[in-house]
Amino acid sequence: MKIFSGNSNLPLAGAIAASIGIELGKCSVGAFPDGETFVKIDENVRGEDVFVVQSSSPPTNHHLMEMFIMMDALRRASASSITAVLPFYGYARQDRKDQPRVPITAKLVANLIVAAGANRVLAVDLHAQQIQGFFDIPVDHLYASPVMFEYLKAKKLDDLVVVSPDVGGLKMAHAYSQVLNAGLAIVAKRRKSATEVESVAVIGDIRGKNVLMVDDLTETAGTLTNAAALLRKRGAKKIFACVSHANLSELGIERLRKSKIDELITTDTVLRPVIDGVKITTLSVAGLLGEAIKRIHSNSSVSSLFEFKGGRTS
Repeated sequence: MKIFSGNSNLPLAGAIAASIGIELGKCSVGAFPDGETFVKIDENVRGEDVFVVQSSSPPTNHHLMEMFIMMDALRRASASSITAVLPFYGYARQDRKDQPRVPITAKLVANLIVAAGANRVLAVDLHAQQIQGFFDIPVDHLYASPVMFEYLKAKKLDDLVVVSPDVGGLKMAHAYSQVLNAGLAIVAKRRKSATEVESVAVIGDIRGKNVLMVDDLTETAGTLTNAAALLRKRGAKKIFACVSHANLSELGIERLRKSKIDELITTDTVLRPVIDGVKITTLSVAGLLGEAIKRIHSNSSVSSLFEFKGGRTS
């Protein structure tokens, strides 16, 4: 078994390899003078189970091409199997035709991953679970929630209510509320544009309580910050946000600095620079992914990683 990484998240890939007790595979990933990506695998992979770790974080297209070219190089070097490890799967929100003459880019990326040579995909918190069905190869879909639960339980928050910042996240919020023995509420929102939303109502009792908003992804932080402002108006005490992938843009960082959110809890699926003026707690999913990789290599069950206190985290 060997693990290789593109340039999107080298610290996470190194931590995954360390959690398994092996060294990260040696490869050269660079660019030609005209900007084309160049890859060379610097060690023998013939007959090996190979795992390629690459988040499709900005620059998204560049990191995807790196992964495709790496997998092509590994396939041509006679690797026994290639697993695409995607801590963050970009383009996942374009998973249906919601208006005329638009692509289903989540499916296109799935096709490209298979065409490049992947035999299996390992992903964390896909934006839409049906994306698993876009692949004709096995997909192991992990959840960051067990890592989040450990941290949240250690905080021992009293009078906690888990809030979904939109209707689409209700299933995730319900799972968190069950494990944390907390209440449940929803914020209804209206989207104005790709970067602007308006939170219009709170369904549930949050007055005088600590609030935990849960979501899978934030970039511009519009949904979270608007929901937090409304929750504070409705009498919430401390407001926490728990997000698997904090793929923050400059607009998102500015909004968080001015927001009512006391702490943003996220993971290292996306590499971020240090951000001043925002309390961000970053938890590592390296151990989770490392354990999944070991189980895939040994043909053991991966689904048991979803179990938590006798219940499923999904």
